[in-house]
Amino acid sequence: MTGQRKITEITVTWFCWLSGLLLLAALVILVGYLIRRGGPVLGLSLLFGDTPPLDALLLRKHVFDGLYPALAGTLLLIIGAMVLAIPLGIASGIYMAEYAGGRTKAVFSLLFDILAGIPSIVVGLAGLSITIFLHRIFGERIMPCLLISCLALAYLVLPYLIRTTQVALESIDPVVRRTAPALGASRLQNIGRVLLPHSLPAIIGGIILATGRCAEDTAVIMLTGAVASAGIPRSLLDQYEALPFYIYYISAQYTSPDELATGFGAALLLLLLCSALLVLALVLQRRLTIFLLYR
Repeated sequence: MTGQRKITEITVTWFCWLSGLLLLAALVILVGYLIRRGGPVLGLSLLFGDTPPLDALLLRKHVFDGLYPALAGTLLLIIGAMVLAIPLGIASGIYMAEYAGGRTKAVFSLLFDILAGIPSIVVGLAGLSITIFLHRIFGERIMPCLLISCLALAYLVLPYLIRTTQVALESIDPVVRRTAPALGASRLQNIGRVLLPHSLPAIIGGIILATGRCAEDTAVIMLTGAVASAGIPRSLLDQYEALPFYIYYISAQYTSPDELATGFGAALLLLLLCSALLVLALVLQRRLTIFLLYR
């Protein structure tokens, strides 16, 4: 019996290693293919076209030849969506973990699971419907725009933030959870000074996941404000460009190998942007953890 158990453990171990290696190989092949196809066109000319970089950075023009407006629109889209989603998502996760009762928690858990399973195209159609409704009321002042896209994406990523915060708080060691109340701390003090700092790494992980979802989604932004050549948005009520929509547009309607190479360059640029945001989130995670634990 012991020998059979050992054989089973060895088999499971090798299967896990093989699965990890296959996943790593798929990632390396994908990134390598993007680098091979998009690397040659990656440069300042891809971003700014014929516009001098200084003029582009100082916004001396509204529309540029390169991908700078799409990169700027993607960053504004991510920042706007996360600013809207993070406070509500974390607050809802805290409520689910610390305040919700049995029946209330079960109902809200079901609702959040349903929300997490909604396809992004449905959220995009809902955003478009809201835009049409507001357009009928306010006229030309409300059109598909950056603000509607941010609201739709924030709604799309809320389940990730809520579930991540809830699970992170519920998985804290009971000893740590009871220490501050035993010393006279209130529930709010315990949450703000003990529980949240200990669960911050997991919460940051959920924020990273939500940020990646905001950066790559095409269906929502295609229906709520992204266009091919809008330039840099001057307000939240303007249309905008975004890298995911540009990649979709070029891959579907390219007319020459150079345009297709530009699409691969845009995909590589989006990958670099997501990697940079990941590194920034990890740095902030470390510093915030140190600050909250030792303030």
